[in-house]
Amino acid sequence: MKTAEETAERTAAHAVEKVAFIGLGHMGVPMARRLLAAGHPLTVWNRTAAKAGPLVAEGAVLAASPADAVRDADVLITMVAGPDALDAIAAEVAPALRSGARWIEMSTVGPDAVRALAIRLGSGVTLVDAPVLGSTDRAAEGELGILAGGDVAGVAHVLARLGTVTRSGPPGSGAALKLVANAAVIGGVGVVAEALRLARALGLDEDVARAALGRGPLGGAVARAFADGVHFGTGLAVKDAGLATKAARLPVTQAVLEGLRHAVAADPALAHADIAQAAARIVRTV
Repeated sequence: MKTAEETAERTAAHAVEKVAFIGLGHMGVPMARRLLAAGHPLTVWNRTAAKAGPLVAEGAVLAASPADAVRDADVLITMVAGPDALDAIAAEVAPALRSGARWIEMSTVGPDAVRALAIRLGSGVTLVDAPVLGSTDRAAEGELGILAGGDVAGVAHVLARLGTVTRSGPPGSGAALKLVANAAVIGGVGVVAEALRLARALGLDEDVARAALGRGPLGGAVARAFADGVHFGTGLAVKDAGLATKAARLPVTQAVLEGLRHAVAADPALAHADIAQAAARIVRTV
């Protein structure tokens, strides 16, 4: 016998919901494109409206404001820069959302921001926190890892267009698990950068040291530190590491955070570049 949740998901899977997508950065555009290609009527909004141009050319509707984007939406997806951006969006869209709508919050904002949003929304809107693992390449292919907290029934089929869902627990747990995952990534890239900095100081050939590290237990971190075609902006990494270090005492993450901050201070353009570029600067500052 099917559970009530399975029945709800099967019923919802036959519907084509109107989706509002807010936040068209490096990740938002390919994610929104996946939903548009799946046949969802899509309304989009972004602070910089020009970023919506390619999606509008493919059939999306550009809203004049966040509130206008969500008025007729069955599902709202947000993919914004951080807690402050989410709070500003919530102030505009919460009064405009219809009762029964579902809000999938996919940014990296931490569990406190998700819980505050749930309180703001009350019982009329179902909130799912579903931040993602993976970069722009996996977003384009619909192969993201999605960490979903809360009641996923009714939106699991929407999330399935974007990647594979891992149900993490109650509301806020997805946001919490994303901080854990990002702290590991940021810490790993930082440790690789520092190891290569040591190799440089000791006069070792950097390529030889990098290859040796890649064959060891840090192989995954080495691959991410030198990855091409992906994007995890250093400014966002600084934000995420800051959220993590506020939640617990994390000496290693704190040290990497300070290294990234120094790198951005020395070259502000790094804030918008992939974290690997900031790591390269740490390696070469001996």
